[in-house]
Amino acid sequence: MQQPVAVITGAGRGIGRATAVALARLGYRVALLARSERELEETATLSGGGLVCRADVSRAEEVEGAVATVIERLGRIDAAIHCAGVAPVRGIAQMSADEWREVIDTNLSAAFYLCKAVWPAFVRQGGGVVVNVSSQAARDPFPGFAAYGAAKAGVNLFGLSAAREGEPIGIRVHTVAPAAVETGMFRKILSHEQYPTEKTLAPEDVAKIIVQCVTGELKHTSGEVIYIRK
Repeated sequence: MQQPVAVITGAGRGIGRATAVALARLGYRVALLARSERELEETATLSGGGLVCRADVSRAEEVEGAVATVIERLGRIDAAIHCAGVAPVRGIAQMSADEWREVIDTNLSAAFYLCKAVWPAFVRQGGGVVVNVSSQAARDPFPGFAAYGAAKAGVNLFGLSAAREGEPIGIRVHTVAPAAVETGMFRKILSHEQYPTEKTLAPEDVAKIIVQCVTGELKHTSGEVIYIRK
């Protein structure tokens, strides 16, 4: 029960998967959240085991249920890492209200849902770490990224406010904002011809910074936005 536990959203692939693997190598027990159980099982295998919690993080009740399961099964939570995201390219005139809500809820609201769900456990344990994955798009979005850029800008400010609230009780909140990362989500936006692989970050590059936030190597960046680019 003393082995630290990390809850990771978007753990089925990309940055979330890379983070799960990296933390597992450091001895963390990992709880894996995403909508695809098949992808989560693959991550669990790559991590040498892990608690699979299928959940739609855009729904508060599913996040709360998953966190309750983690505490019941693993006894504690030491880190919560929000990597899940969705990034459709839609002009303002083309984007529907439902698409807007999906982008905001998956990228921004889910950060709040996860933080709120783990907060009582952190208070009981005397501390904890939250890491939210933002994006360079928060300050320099592609055309068609109004919703995504707005959501990630919200993540940045949420992290600052949450860090100030958590500091007196030993809770750190970090925000990691990479530029283009070689993920399936990014490749739905731009092809290799439009944006060569040599210009993108690897998911493992971002995971390395997330891990440093979790372990405390970057503890003094709580509340700050850590921008990463190649």
